[in-house]
Parts: sequence; structure tokens; C-alpha cells
Amino acid sequence: MEQPNSLRKKTIRGMLWSFGDLMGNQGMQFLIQIVLARMLLPEHFGLIGMILVFVAVSNSIIDSGFTQALVREPNADQTDYSTVFYFNLAVSICIYVLLYFTAPAISGFYSQPELISIIRVLALGIIINALAIVPRAMYTKDVDFKVQMQANLSASLISGAVAIGMAFAGFGVWSLVSRTLAMNGTQTLFLIFKKKWLPSLEFSGKSFKRLFGFGWKLLLSGIIDTIFNNIYYLIIGKQYSAMQLGYYTNASRFSDIATQTLTSSIARVSYPVLSSIQEEQTRLKQSYKQLMKIAGYVIFPILAGLAAIGEPLVRLLFGEQWVPMTLYFQLLCIAGMLYPIHALNLSILQVKGRSDLFLYLEILKTAIFSALIVTAIVMNAGILGLIAVVILNSYLCLFINTYFSAREIAYPVFEQLRDLAPLYVLALSMSLVVYTAEKFLPFHDLGKLAVLIILGVLFYITGSKILRLQELPIVYNLLLPLLKKFTLVK
Repeated sequence: MEQPNSLRKKTIRGMLWSFGDLMGNQGMQFLIQIVLARMLLPEHFGLIGMILVFVAVSNSIIDSGFTQALVREPNADQTDYSTVFYFNLAVSICIYVLLYFTAPAISGFYSQPELISIIRVLALGIIINALAIVPRAMYTKDVDFKVQMQANLSASLISGAVAIGMAFAGFGVWSLVSRTLAMNGTQTLFLIFKKKWLPSLEFSGKSFKRLFGFGWKLLLSGIIDTIFNNIYYLIIGKQYSAMQLGYYTNASRFSDIATQTLTSSIARVSYPVLSSIQEEQTRLKQSYKQLMKIAGYVIFPILAGLAAIGEPLVRLLFGEQWVPMTLYFQLLCIAGMLYPIHALNLSILQVKGRSDLFLYLEILKTAIFSALIVTAIVMNAGILGLIAVVILNSYLCLFINTYFSAREIAYPVFEQLRDLAPLYVLALSMSLVVYTAEKFLPFHDLGKLAVLIILGVLFYITGSKILRLQELPIVYNLLLPLLKKFTLVK
């Protein structure tokens, strides 16, 4: 059994490396996105957005829940890894063939003839990604995110250089396609050569049955979740112009930088760590409770703050041509505030082996989300109405997720909401103060942002001390080792 101090150190080390990985990678991607947004047109991003749902669903199918199954499996061996590798590779090839031949139909659906060649080239990334699933699962299982950070940063630099070079040469949308393929290829090669793992010439039906028995429910729930996370690309691409989809695509990716970075860094560390103490009910609840409160304390103010400074931030970074995306970005940030809490609640279901309940919840939430989307379309609510549905759905899902996870670890919904309420109210209060101040500051965008960020940080820290929130010293102690490490490196 792993000792508490050892587990704490492992969790902190993994979280710091995971956060560093995602922040470094997303930060690099963000800088590249800014450069490309200034060189390309919104329509170019819209064309890529039209096929994101197909690529995202394909990647979910390839994974098949095997990553979570391997991470959770205490005694995974070479046979298990080889079995998963060959299955993923075979499925990825089948999906590529399917997309290759259905490309004309997808192109016809959007009335965009150039999508045929874009789909056939971009879909090659599906096969490339399949090759890296097992090495990535190995590193995740060991709570080792240092190598993944190196792989992602290298991929960001190389793919960014390729994309910017092609955009400068006038390749338009193909610079975005090349960026994705270069990213996939670099990550896969780095992980494979660094891990020095090769599959054996064996495929075990027994291993497949055992791993897939746990993973297939996560596969279905993952497909459902992926479809509805990307469904707006399909709806907006069909009903509106490529330009409007381009605004939504960039707003979504911009908000995802903060949302997905913070959510993923916490969720992908919490799953293997909580899995290691899954049989210790009291310890599991306390560890989960602390993780959830830390997640809320960090992520709530970041997303609320970004929403408050949205207009000057978008104008400064992307330029005047992208200002119409500001409101989309602000609303998506508000919706994204609860994503890490959703992820942690769902992690508990995986830790407890309740993949059946995981699937049930996805079906239930999908039915609710579908009804809300249909209502917005029937009412002709437009893109803003569709985004409002995302916000409403996020809050409804909070109650659903917390209700079912509470039964697994004896952490009632009311208790979870009570723990989160002070953090949430403080973050929204800070956001309101910053948003109001932005309307009265006479500075240009850069000076205005500097003042607003300082104001927001001071307000939040002061509020934390007044409310005596325990998360403030905890977060400080979590960041201190990272600051010391960087100081020593320098």
C-alpha cells in the first residue's frame, strides 16, 4: 500500500508536470493560433471546424476506453499492451478508409467542395495518433507527465513553424491541415522513441475481453460526449457561413486553452492517483474533496476573469477582424467554469469501476442536451442561443454528476455544493468588479489589461483571506516546489 506522504508527493509532482505540460503546450499553441489568425481568414478556420466532429469522434473510437482500462489495470503486461496496440491500429485504418470514401458526402452536406481533399489528408492523423496510445497510457499509469510535456512542446514548436511557413507562402487552409499532421506525427515519434517500447507479435483474446469489458462502456460514453462537445461545429457550419463558424471555432479554442489545460492537468493526474487508493473509502473521499476544492479555487477565477477582460484581450491578440467572436468567447468561459468539477466527478465513477453508470449518465445528459439544442433551433435563437444552451446544460450536468458520484464515496451533493459555493461567488464577484472597471479605464488595451489583471488578482487574494479560504495556502504550497525548481534550473 502506498503511504500518504508518498502519494501526496507523487500527486503534487504529477500535477505540476501535468500542468506544466498543458500550460506549455497550450501556451505555445495559443501563440501560434494568434499568428495564424492574423495571417489567415475566419473562413479558413471555419472549414477546419466543419470536420472537427468527424475527426474527434474517430479518435474516441480508436481509444475505445483502453487507455483508462490500462491505467486502472494494476498488473498490465506486455500481452495487454500489444493487444491494445494492434486493435487500435486496425480500427484506425478502418476509420480512415471510411472517411476517405465518405468525404464527398460530407463535402456535399456543407456545400464546400474543397472539403473532400482536406478530409482525406487530415484523417491520416487518426492512424498516426493510434500508434501513440499505448506509450501515452504507460506514462499516464506511472503519473509521469514530464516526457509527455517534452513531446507536446516539441510538437507545438515544429507544427507551428510548419503552419506559419505555409501560411506565409499563401497555402491558406492547408497550413492548418499541415499543422495538425505535424503535431500528431511529432508527438507519436517522440513518445515511441522515448519509451523504447515495441509490441510483441501476439494478440490475446483474453486480454482484449478483460480490458474491453471495462472500456466499452467508456467508449460509448466517450463517443456520445465527443459528438455533443463538437456538435456545434456541425450545426453552425450547416446553418451559417464559414466566417461565422470561424469566429465560433476560434472562440471555442481560445476558451479551451484555459478550460482544457486546467481540467486535464487535474483530471489525468487524479485518475491514476485516486485509483491507487480506490479501496480506502475514507481516504478516497478526503483526497477527492481536496482535489475538487483546489480545482474550483484555481479555475473559477481564471475563467471568470477571462470573461471579464474578453473584449480588450481579443482585440489586442487577434486584431479588429476577430472582435465579433468576443461574446462567444465570454459565454464559453462561463460555461467552462464547471468543467473540472464534471471531470472529477466522472473520474470517481471510473475509479470505482462504474463504467456502466458512466455510460448511463452520458446517455441521460445527451438526451437533456439534445432537447435543449432542438428547442434553441426551433426558437431560431441563433448562435448566441446555442451557446446559452451550453451554459444551461453545464449547470444541469453539475447536479446530475454530483448526485451519482456522491453515492460512490459518501460525499452528498449538498456538501459538494456547499464546499464550492464560496469559491464560485468570490470568482464571480471578482469578475464583476473587473468587468465594470474595464468600462471606465482610459488606457489602451495593453495598459488596460495589465491594470485589470492586477486588480483581479488582488481582489481574489484579499477575498480569500477575508473568507479564510484554506485553498489559498494549499495552492501556494503546491506552486512553491515548482518555483523552487525553476529557480534552481536558472
